[in-house]
Amino acid sequence: MRRADLDHRDRRRFRTGRPSLDLVHTGGEGPLAVWELLHEPADVARWLAVVVDADLRRPTAADLAATKRLRAAHRAIAEALIAGAALPPRALATVNSAAVQPPLVPRLAADGTLALQAGSVAQALSTLARDLQQLVASPLARRVRVCASDTCGLIFVDASRPGRRRWCSMERCGTIAKTRAHRARGG
Repeated sequence: MRRADLDHRDRRRFRTGRPSLDLVHTGGEGPLAVWELLHEPADVARWLAVVVDADLRRPTAADLAATKRLRAAHRAIAEALIAGAALPPRALATVNSAAVQPPLVPRLAADGTLALQAGSVAQALSTLARDLQQLVASPLARRVRVCASDTCGLIFVDASRPGRRRWCSMERCGTIAKTRAHRARGG
């Protein structure tokens, strides 16, 4: 399954520009369970098709569990970056273990486009883990933020030049916040 094969609602899902952070937004445990997107193995293939646009071999229950473990590790590391705290050792071990696997292999087409070859879920998770490693080791690590909207909470990388971005996206939360502020002023 590739991105073009998906329903338009899946293709348009909010994306941060960092696939490793996109994984964080697929749900989780406790209060995050209401946002859970990964209920069964087929959901893993569908979500990965959106984010990495690769056709993956049929995911298993073990692949689903591995994806959720990596998601929890990515969330823990992102939250540590936001808080300016030490990176959690267990989360680091999970990410580093996933990154040991070979990643999805890019393939250059005759028309100059780049696509990832079909592969396994383990390869896709390696690709995501390596993306997080590169983010954490880069100057952008200091720009990992949580959306300032009271009703959002998405984690994103502020890649703006001044580094003062507050919302996950202006279209999504920035406009809502500015409209509320305008109305509060009597506008």
